[in-house]
Amino acid sequence: MIPIRDTAPCNSIPLVTWSLIAICIIVFVAMQLMPLQSSYRIVNLYGMVPVRYSNPQWAISSGLPFDYYLSFLTSLFLHGNWLHLIINMWFLWIFADSVEDRMGHLRFLIFYLMCGLLATILQWYFDPTLAIPVVGASGAIAGVLAAYFFLYPLERVVVWVPILFLPVLIHVPAIAFLGLWIIIQLHNATTSLLFEGVTVDVAWWAHLGGFIAGSVLYRLFLRKDPLKKNELI
Repeated sequence: MIPIRDTAPCNSIPLVTWSLIAICIIVFVAMQLMPLQSSYRIVNLYGMVPVRYSNPQWAISSGLPFDYYLSFLTSLFLHGNWLHLIINMWFLWIFADSVEDRMGHLRFLIFYLMCGLLATILQWYFDPTLAIPVVGASGAIAGVLAAYFFLYPLERVVVWVPILFLPVLIHVPAIAFLGLWIIIQLHNATTSLLFEGVTVDVAWWAHLGGFIAGSVLYRLFLRKDPLKKNELI
């Protein structure tokens, strides 16, 4: 199912959401225009390479500073390919504006970065020997989805169901759509952990870490407005 739009209200201009999308796109396009060697260097330096922090000797031999922890945040603005970028930005576009509206611009930005930071930390914890850069905004976006899950559970998400390529659109409650998303993340994360030899090309633990962080933290960043009727308490 591909989400098209949602019905949650947004009464302000989501400046932070739009800015985050613009930064990610600009960074990605700029890297596509660079020589391959320069782009590779940036991904390894500013992406979060777990083994770099678990094995300082590996980092030194690879020419990477083992004490550069800012990559746990800068990795949120890097993406591996066009599909990776489009999917992340699409989810951010659909779900983040209403959450930003409930939090306010500055609170939302801090919330987004904190969820992303905790997501990459959890990914490092569960896969500390990974020598491939972990990049993408997925962990931070997962935190946004968690906030949306609790704030707007009964709002509708309009999704496209590709049945024989026909434009079949259905309206599903946000709690059902995001609940299915959580189950998929949990299944894939635990599968990668329990079964050795399983090829993993998605940072599933970052997704779960971001969602857990968002579920715990979102209430701390809400405006001091009365709760809406369709919120989960």
